[in-house]
Amino acid sequence: MDVEYRRKDGSVANDKVWLFDFKNLRNNEFLAVNQFTIIENNNNRRPDILLFINGLPLVVIELKNPAGENATLWTAFNQLETYKNQIPMLFPYNEIMVISDGIEARSGTITSNKERFMPWKTIEGKEIAPSAMPQLEVLFQGMLDKKILLDLIRHFMVFEQERQDIHKKLAAYHQYHAVNKAIETTLRASSPQGDKRCGVVWHTQGSGKSLRNDRLHEPSYLHRPS
Repeated sequence: MDVEYRRKDGSVANDKVWLFDFKNLRNNEFLAVNQFTIIENNNNRRPDILLFINGLPLVVIELKNPAGENATLWTAFNQLETYKNQIPMLFPYNEIMVISDGIEARSGTITSNKERFMPWKTIEGKEIAPSAMPQLEVLFQGMLDKKILLDLIRHFMVFEQERQDIHKKLAAYHQYHAVNKAIETTLRASSPQGDKRCGVVWHTQGSGKSLRNDRLHEPSYLHRPS
């Protein structure tokens, strides 16, 4: 982010401010807030959980009690849709939206429809979590791990234009771990001591292996420093 500030001698200078420290996690402030009140246009709303990084509300989480008669995954989704309409000031910096009914848990972006809200099925990326493990716990420990969350924000989110609309797209768990593994293997194979064999990434049809480059847009605040 480009900023302008005044030096002690009174002169004006220009510089860049990086919103996150991607190299040292300890230099970032992570804060989870329960029932944070937001008032906009006489609408008083309290999302269940907001995750702030360095003061920016990047993740909004809506939870429903599984004991509730009308508590479903999609009532949580509909609640987020209400927030988008009634308290839009919450969402300029939003990166990820999470919904759960206490049994299932899924994540998407501000433009995701129901079909694009997907579960996160692994914690460390090596094995699928046991089916008996609550999906919300897997998502919290896996996707919302501090290192993984910042990596997703920096490298695994794109904007794709479809007709007149721009859709914000977030990598699924298998895409995230496959890409990082492929990069790691390629760097090792191409090093002076490497065997020059990078391997093959195999995904099934429809798993999201490609996006059209001519329709992609990258937000300026995600550009890597030179």
